[in-house]
Amino acid sequence: MSAAEGPLVVGVDTSTQSTKALVVDAATGRVVASGQAPHVVSTGAGRESDPRQWWDALREALHQCGDAAREAAAVSIGGQQHGLVTLDAHGDPVRPALLWNDVRSAPQARRLIEELGGPKSWAERTGSVPSVSFTVTKWAWLAEHEPEAARSAKAVRLPHDYLTERLTGEGTTDRGDASGTGWWASGTEAYDEEILARVGLDPALLPRVVRPGEVAGTVRDGHDLPFSRGTLVAAGTGDNAAAALGLGLRPGVPVMSLGTSGTVYAVSQRRPADPTGTVAGFADARGDWLPLACTLNCTLAVDRVAALLGVDREAVEPGTGITLLPYLDGERTPNLPHSSGLLHGLRHDTTAGQLLQAAYDGAVHSLLGALDLVLDADADPSAPLLLIGGGARGTAWQQTVRRLSGRPVQIPEARELVALGAAAQAAGLLTGEDAAAVARRWNTAAGPVLDAVERDEATLTRITGVLSDAAPLLERNADSR
Repeated sequence: MSAAEGPLVVGVDTSTQSTKALVVDAATGRVVASGQAPHVVSTGAGRESDPRQWWDALREALHQCGDAAREAAAVSIGGQQHGLVTLDAHGDPVRPALLWNDVRSAPQARRLIEELGGPKSWAERTGSVPSVSFTVTKWAWLAEHEPEAARSAKAVRLPHDYLTERLTGEGTTDRGDASGTGWWASGTEAYDEEILARVGLDPALLPRVVRPGEVAGTVRDGHDLPFSRGTLVAAGTGDNAAAALGLGLRPGVPVMSLGTSGTVYAVSQRRPADPTGTVAGFADARGDWLPLACTLNCTLAVDRVAALLGVDREAVEPGTGITLLPYLDGERTPNLPHSSGLLHGLRHDTTAGQLLQAAYDGAVHSLLGALDLVLDADADPSAPLLLIGGGARGTAWQQTVRRLSGRPVQIPEARELVALGAAAQAAGLLTGEDAAAVARRWNTAAGPVLDAVERDEATLTRITGVLSDAAPLLERNADSR
């Protein structure tokens, strides 16, 4: 390892499937070491993980980083949003965490929206209409279905909060991740006590919301990680807010992230409040806002279709008249939590490659349908769409987004943007800089730009029509089949 120009920092991404750690030179943004370890997620009706495995994965990822991790002066955790972590009086999990893509709380989501004044009231109050992903619905489900577990909880945390607290011994979160709970009011930037009372959650069980740029704490004694006692710990944030930091996003620049879930978002200086519920009015990690739309089915769903067909994920072929809505885990955008996949237009001469292309088209259609709602009215419609996440490296994903968006598409060369954003947040503690400015200094968004092509309106219109016609079928509870 060559000598670093500045102090070293660690950025962590604890995602659905794994934990990744980067050791980064705070002066240049150069990644000097990295590590990764997997998580186990349950299958079936729920999606759960034992939070203790996140800590074990963090230890393993840091061990892979070697001596560089021991030299770090600051660390920050970025993590999957919405997950419900319940801890007992000793800080141990009461039960496995309910993850963002656990859709069992759909009835509780509908009930909460009705009980607190409807979608418009929720949007004005919290910035978002709570979908099945939001933490408040998961707590309501837990209180109803596992009341003993709810009563046993002495602390309620989000995934990134859990790891930060194990580092510092202090219960903290940040405004970006708190804004995805459904019990943080975006207008007042404080916990909403009426909502908490409605779901029977004592606000004393929740973490303190750390301000942007504030130190959350320092690494305490008794840990088994390579950090020295007193190493600074930043507030951390949710994965999308961390990726926005990692790109150094300025207001109005659109981002599409292609991962297990798909998201479209942009930084805004206006507080969002979409009463349709399509756009979640999240806060960012800096003091601005991060209006965002999310789909549950993205790369994992398309890869599953490829596996069922027995073809490589890149083996797409052009085709007309075939529509595949890959809602394999239910769907959040559109809001169809109990839906399943739907295929329309199958013919004798349809090929496996055409079916696979239809899966890509169906996934991207959902994201592009929300993009105009995410962007402010004065955003530049010709600005390149930043394409990030694991899918962004795939040619089929790139060309599908390009064809259906009609925009130029830029693919940043920097990888692991959630961990890089967390590292920029940690670096900001040392330099006093805004974390997004740190990332811009690191030039993380640099990458090739694919020119715009004519937008494929025919495919978009066809998918929209099939979705509209199939809505009654898709809205049925999949368990009743």
